[in-house]
This record gives sequence, structure tokens and C-alpha cells, in this order.
Amino acid sequence: MNTPPFRLLQIDHVVLRVRDSVAMQAFYCDVLGCTVERRQDAIGLLQLRAGASLIDLVGVDGKLGRMGGAAPGAEGHNMDHLCLRVDAFDVDALRAHLTAHGARIGDHGSRYGAEGEGPSLYLFDPEGNMLELKGPPDSD
Repeated sequence: MNTPPFRLLQIDHVVLRVRDSVAMQAFYCDVLGCTVERRQDAIGLLQLRAGASLIDLVGVDGKLGRMGGAAPGAEGHNMDHLCLRVDAFDVDALRAHLTAHGARIGDHGSRYGAEGEGPSLYLFDPEGNMLELKGPPDSD
């Protein structure tokens, strides 16, 4: 087996093709706390800072978005889910915050992630993409 000449460090960015860039920016910034990193309106790209990573929003009606085919919908999503590691995981506080912002909330449970088994909460963005907010690993 060949060893690659590099070492993976982390997820750099995730790209979501979106129908409503304004609603998606509001959700990711106002509800999840992302900040606008960079805007490239000529190609329809908005890059949001999410901790050490980026979440890129590509409008399906823009130059980049048109290259990806049909818009995401009930029969076809951009991905299964995006997991964001969060600090201060308090499920009741998370639910209250998300509910106050009208977010659709899914299941809460203990799930395995990059740092091990720990609490997580599923939710959905305005276009139906599933997200997972992942807390710290359980201490044994």
C-alpha cells in the first residue's frame, strides 16, 4: 500500500448549492454564528467562516451554480449532513436558541464523531439540508 505524500489535517470547506442565498446567509450567520468571510458576486459565491473552516454558499442561478445542474429539492439534496463541532453543548439552550429562530430541530443523541462518542443534535437549514451540532467527547 502506498502512503500519500501528505497528511490530512481537517475539513477546509464545504460547498452548498442553494436556491435562496439571502435566507441561507441569514440562517448560517444569525442562527449558527458564522461570519461573512468573502463575497464573489460575479460567480455567485458567498464564503462564510465557521471556526477554522468555511461554508461556501453557491447560488444555483449564478455562474458556478448553473454548472451544477438542477437545484436541490425534495428528491435530491446536496449532501446527507454537515457536522459542526460546537463548544458549550447544552441541549436545552441549543433547542431554545434554535426554536427562537424558527429552525426545524431533529433528534438528539450520543453519536460518534472525529473526537469520539459525544452529544449531538440534528437540525435543518431553510433549504432542508441536515446539520449536526456536535459537542465534546464523553469523558470516561
